[in-house]
Amino acid sequence: MATQQDLSVFVRHGEGGVAGMELAVEGIRCAGCMHAIESGLGRDAAILKARVNLALKRVTVEWKEGALRPEGVIERLAALGFKAYPFLPSAERDSVTQEERRLLRYLAVAGFAAMNIMLLSVSVWSGNNGDINPVTRDFFHWLSALIALPTAAYAGRPFFESALRALRAGAVNMDVPITLGIVLALGMSVVETANHSEHAYFDGAVMLIFFLLIGRYLDQMMRRRTRDLAGNLAALKAETATRLMADGTTTIVPIAAVSPGDLVLVQPGERVCVDGIVESGQSDIDRSLVTGETDPAPIATGAQVYAGTMNLSGALTVRVKAAGAGTLLDEIDRLMAQAVESRSRYVRLSDRAARLYAPIVHATALATLVGWIAFGLAWQQALIIAITVLIITCPCALGLAIPAVQVVAASALFRRQIMLKEGDALERLAEADLVVFDKTGTLTLPEPDLLNASEIGADAMRAAAALAAASRHPLAQAISRAAGSPAPCADTLEHRGFGLSAIVDGVEMRLGSAAFCDAGTLAECVGAAFPTASLIAWRHGEHRAVFAVGQRLRPDAHSCIDALGSLGLEVMILSGDRETAVAAVARELGIANWTSGLRPDEKLHVLDGLAARGCKVLMVGDGLNDAPALAKAHVSISPISATHLAQAAADIVFLGDSLGPVASGIAIARKARALMMENLWFAVLYNAVAVPIAIAGLATPLVAAAAMSGSSLVVTLNALRAARRGPDTAGGHAS
Repeated sequence: MATQQDLSVFVRHGEGGVAGMELAVEGIRCAGCMHAIESGLGRDAAILKARVNLALKRVTVEWKEGALRPEGVIERLAALGFKAYPFLPSAERDSVTQEERRLLRYLAVAGFAAMNIMLLSVSVWSGNNGDINPVTRDFFHWLSALIALPTAAYAGRPFFESALRALRAGAVNMDVPITLGIVLALGMSVVETANHSEHAYFDGAVMLIFFLLIGRYLDQMMRRRTRDLAGNLAALKAETATRLMADGTTTIVPIAAVSPGDLVLVQPGERVCVDGIVESGQSDIDRSLVTGETDPAPIATGAQVYAGTMNLSGALTVRVKAAGAGTLLDEIDRLMAQAVESRSRYVRLSDRAARLYAPIVHATALATLVGWIAFGLAWQQALIIAITVLIITCPCALGLAIPAVQVVAASALFRRQIMLKEGDALERLAEADLVVFDKTGTLTLPEPDLLNASEIGADAMRAAAALAAASRHPLAQAISRAAGSPAPCADTLEHRGFGLSAIVDGVEMRLGSAAFCDAGTLAECVGAAFPTASLIAWRHGEHRAVFAVGQRLRPDAHSCIDALGSLGLEVMILSGDRETAVAAVARELGIANWTSGLRPDEKLHVLDGLAARGCKVLMVGDGLNDAPALAKAHVSISPISATHLAQAAADIVFLGDSLGPVASGIAIARKARALMMENLWFAVLYNAVAVPIAIAGLATPLVAAAAMSGSSLVVTLNALRAARRGPDTAGGHAS
């Protein structure tokens, strides 16, 4: 009885009744493989989407809940000639290592065999001063065949297996012409040897495999490097959590068993396993994953912590908000995967070209063979030229030209806290020539902050913060955070529209409006110093204080605006806030072009006018009212702190409080676009030069193998330049 697989644990369940699974797939080599898988799975009506990631060799499949068993996806891939299994990071690392070792073994065998066959060839042609004895020549040829044929059968397996999978699935990939060339060269050599001919090409066929394996091995190493650059976040995900039970005991449970509302214990030196709020304990947290800041941040009761961050110094008890799926780390991982899976305009172009290339290659080789025979060349020589054409025109470089740049650029963006949500967002970001910022929550931090903390006495700060802690009002919470989120006052009364009060040490304490606290004169003085701030007064007996609460500019806002100017970009502000607040921010940042008091529809009207002038607008916003503008703009960016609607409308999301990623992202996008065009032009020029040379008979199969492998390596190495760290133009931080 056959054993049934149960892969339901690997299925993720999304919104709208859509199920999905990520699979690692063996044997994905080129754009032809990608097309075979995507079109093959796409023919199944139950499958909503199938997306191949060439660099990571993964397939993401989505289907309607209940329409398909997850095991059925693997069966469908098997029918297409591809072995697949659920993606597990540890299994992927083992698979990559095994593949590199396997290629190295094949390479060693091919190199050793090629060396011995070359020695036999030299012995034949150097014997008797070039007067070759036919019997001796045939003996050495058959001895060469005895070495070459088993060597080709073993060392050529990466090409043969890939070609057979493609042909069984009714497709043609780049290994089909390679396999055809090797088999024809070996077959012709056997025929020539059996007919006692002077020429045999066993040495050339084995050397051809040797050079192809060098290219395949180096290509595997480059792919592994791009995967590493892509930033696999799985190592940051905890498998278990220490859950605190009601009786005070602790139990180690799988992270999947942790639910919102549970209490978990995070010991010093452990990674935080959940998103949640600190219930008790103090520590320092390495939050570089979230904010990009490498300096540890102090954490106390009431602070938010995120999965994947490192607890450095003290034990923390955390009330769970999200565990496993739904955490910020999970969202980052999803966005990162989406960034490297998405198809840009250039990727789709290179995919189509590579798919068309395979039939063109075979037709060209056949025409070359027929043409040379028609011109009177011996069929053996004509076949060698046709084999050379088959090999030298393989579209490896064309298939790698764009995906390699996209993966490396996505990883470079990730290190600067930026994640792409759309495949062509990178290209549209590179095209931007005007940056439009919202003010509130974008140029400024989303949460209000206490602006005059240094002017408030310590006793007044503690007392007011304790009273403020009893309120959920954002302005009161700003005062509470500034004092370290103390315990709220007992028996606090709320006076709707005025403020809070409590009896402390037998005397009434108030927090609220200036009139409620009888602090009008003091409020006028503070208001003059902080004209854009909201004022909250405090009174306890004869003691009074006024707190100025407002929004601070994001860190590096000044350097970001300067960097955008140095990149030749115009900057403007479109805000719904009042004129005085917008004017103050614009003046501080040196932005001359700004508009305040705009409704969402008015922002759209402004963007339409800019587009009509030919501007490629990059919209940066975070609020609910920014979502229409984010969707309307040529390209859009939203901070991770934005509302879900704004994030859904944006093409790109950035982490942390710094604005540096905006300018960094544009610089990287421009560099990536330039590298994409360089790779495309190189692939085109390579074929424009190589194909006529091969057709003219001026190259051998050996030279063709070296040229084809070299072209693939050139575009891959060029793509790695996208990750090269240049000058920090935006003042951002790398994670």
